[in-house]
Amino acid sequence: MLFSSLVFLFYFLPAVLITYYLSPRNGKNIVLLIFSLLFYAWSGTGLTLLLITSVTINFVIAKQINKQKQAKKWLITGIIFNILLLVFFKYTGFLIDNILGVFQKENSGWFKVALPLGISFYTFHQISMLRDIYRDPQLPKVNYPRTLLYVVFFPQLVAGPIVRYKDIVYQLIERKESIQQLALGIKRFIVGLFKKVIIANTMAAIADSIMDSDQATLTTSAAWLGILAYTLQIYFDFSGYSDMAIGLSRMFGIRLLENFEFPYIATSIKDFWRRWHISLSTWFRDYVYIPLGGNRVSKTRIYINLFLVFVLTGFWHGASWSFIFWGVFHGFFLIVERLGFDKALERVPLILRWAYTLFIVMIGWIFFRIEVFSDACSYIGHLFSSQSGAIKTALYYLDNERITILFLAIIMSLLPFNNWLKTTETPSGIGNQTILLARTLLLITAFLYCVMELTSSSYNPFIYFNF
Repeated sequence: MLFSSLVFLFYFLPAVLITYYLSPRNGKNIVLLIFSLLFYAWSGTGLTLLLITSVTINFVIAKQINKQKQAKKWLITGIIFNILLLVFFKYTGFLIDNILGVFQKENSGWFKVALPLGISFYTFHQISMLRDIYRDPQLPKVNYPRTLLYVVFFPQLVAGPIVRYKDIVYQLIERKESIQQLALGIKRFIVGLFKKVIIANTMAAIADSIMDSDQATLTTSAAWLGILAYTLQIYFDFSGYSDMAIGLSRMFGIRLLENFEFPYIATSIKDFWRRWHISLSTWFRDYVYIPLGGNRVSKTRIYINLFLVFVLTGFWHGASWSFIFWGVFHGFFLIVERLGFDKALERVPLILRWAYTLFIVMIGWIFFRIEVFSDACSYIGHLFSSQSGAIKTALYYLDNERITILFLAIIMSLLPFNNWLKTTETPSGIGNQTILLARTLLLITAFLYCVMELTSSSYNPFIYFNF
């Protein structure tokens, strides 16, 4: 079930909100737990049983860690279990294909494993829980309903953001809901819905029509439009979903950390990763990079560790060499910046640093989007040399509506506008009240626009559901 679906907006969400706010204090977590399981069961009963089994095994391991007897062995056991589960369901096909490729044989399809929805996210959630409990014995002792709710809480279950156990466990025990928090959550949700339905879906239609087309018909202008559209699509797709997740959580009095901070205004690749998918980059930093030694080891080891982290980052996104290359690609430029290029960047104008960063990011997205490496390289070639006899220029893929939304997407990705989303203060004075009224009307209009779009079109892709 997508947040950006009519079923969710007009049936599931009203039902869970009404039931939640009518329930007594000691029953609110049970309400969230039941509805979260129903939300996930929408994708299949078998997948739900797998999820519950995974949580149950992790709960048993967490209980053993709580006892502080052989805690490290239990932690290692838990990490190995979660990694093996993820590898089996997400990477088995990839490994078999590559092993058969070594022997020049093709996979006849005799062994296929369905990818469980959200397994990359809920696996990382549970590894976080085990490690946080191990590192901080003062955290509340685990109990099964709370552990299950931590993992299956529907706003962040299938596509993140990745929520640390230590950041949310106290909120699962005790929290305060309020009208202000509910209003703030609704506001944040609508903004995310608009980003997803209106901007990301429009950019996806442009990107798909160009990047999935016959490259023999592609001009340089169309190729650049395609990668620009995909660059905007993936940002508004995932940041929109994160906004909706943060907004939904606020409706129930739970605060999730920010996951995006305008990554396309970054002026270095290092800066980009401080702003892009923050919950994932900080997860790898705290649970992989620092345990490997962090910055406390030799420079050679630092570079090796960085390289390894970004190989894993790419592989986490998908079981293909193109994702691995995308991770290596970013890791390479991070290492180059650490080797001294960052100092050189500081001496050039800000606009050039921004242009360098955005160019590298956009080239990287080509490998993220086009899984066949040779096709990705061919697409890059079209960016820099016009194809003889090609007929489909950029204008072929645009109309007035798409042009308007394209410019809106560029503006919204580059100009910080969302500070007002994070405040619960009610402005005073006639002028401020007028601004508040205008914002409210704008949000209502945006919501109705999204509903109209969802009603009239069935095109509603979501990139990160594949991860």
